[in-house]
Amino acid sequence: MALDTDQRSMRDWLDSYSQDHQRPINRLLHWICVPPIVWGGMALLWTVPVPSSLLKPGAWAVFTIVLMFAWYWKRSHRLGAALLIALAILAVVCAWTFEQLGPVSMRWLAIGVFVAAWIGQFIGHVFEGRRPSFFTDLAYLLVGPAWLMDKLLNRIGLKEKP
Repeated sequence: MALDTDQRSMRDWLDSYSQDHQRPINRLLHWICVPPIVWGGMALLWTVPVPSSLLKPGAWAVFTIVLMFAWYWKRSHRLGAALLIALAILAVVCAWTFEQLGPVSMRWLAIGVFVAAWIGQFIGHVFEGRRPSFFTDLAYLLVGPAWLMDKLLNRIGLKEKP
């Protein structure tokens, strides 16, 4: 099911991901749904209890951000840096939401956002006529946000250097 992820460049990952995302409706739904999926997953991790004497709420989410950043940075400094900024913004939103709602309400909100956004993703893939990429390799769950960030950076003129 999984490819040898250490031998593929980020460009290889992005190009492969693009092949499964050709139809405009699928691409649009990814722009709409991927950020809430990432936030929903992060928010769920934020609500996992930690020993208050050792760590603060959100520690599991922060650990996950560090691991995600390491995966991105190893493959592309440009995308790694940009995604770290995006993930940090989502972490701030999580911290604020946790403070406002508390863990139980935030967990329910995160579940709702996560499920609704995944439904949108799967609808996009129905229009695409192809299964989501992560069915072939779970690493594609990390590639989706990188794919969007790559497109955003290209649009604002921060293209990848050859």
